[in-house]
Amino acid sequence: MMETVAPNLSARDLELLRLSIALSHESRARGRHPFAAVVADAGGEIFASAGNNSMPPEGDPTQHAELVAAAHAARKLTPQELARCTLFTSAEPCCMCSGAIYWTGIGRVVYALSEAALLALTGNHPENPTLSLPCRDVFARGQRPVDVVGPLLEDEASLPHRGFWNRG
Repeated sequence: MMETVAPNLSARDLELLRLSIALSHESRARGRHPFAAVVADAGGEIFASAGNNSMPPEGDPTQHAELVAAAHAARKLTPQELARCTLFTSAEPCCMCSGAIYWTGIGRVVYALSEAALLALTGNHPENPTLSLPCRDVFARGQRPVDVVGPLLEDEASLPHRGFWNRG
């Protein structure tokens, strides 16, 4: 997988991205889909984090980690504060989560595993019917900018997915 290095990343950004990857491992260990997200302010203070809870029978298919973390942050912070926040996520936000990020007003997204790399890992698994719509394309249709950095650390982010989607 291609590793991208972005010049506008701090050491704390990479630490928080790795935290989202670590939380995705925890989601898998709990029997959930291996995704996670963290919302932090410009100084790196964490305001919300979430693992994925979209699997049946008790899960809700709309409860992707990014959507849950964005919603928690939106309940705690003002619109001005959210605009200065970053959502760090173990995988590129889907179009539903990108919409939630946009509507909550979060100003930046840093993601690890690209949608294309995720699809290569999941295949046509019925629990992850991938919509091939990059988050940059969703944000580009909006009236305010959302800065996007990624993919990054794809090899690390792919680890909790290995063997998960073809389990019997």
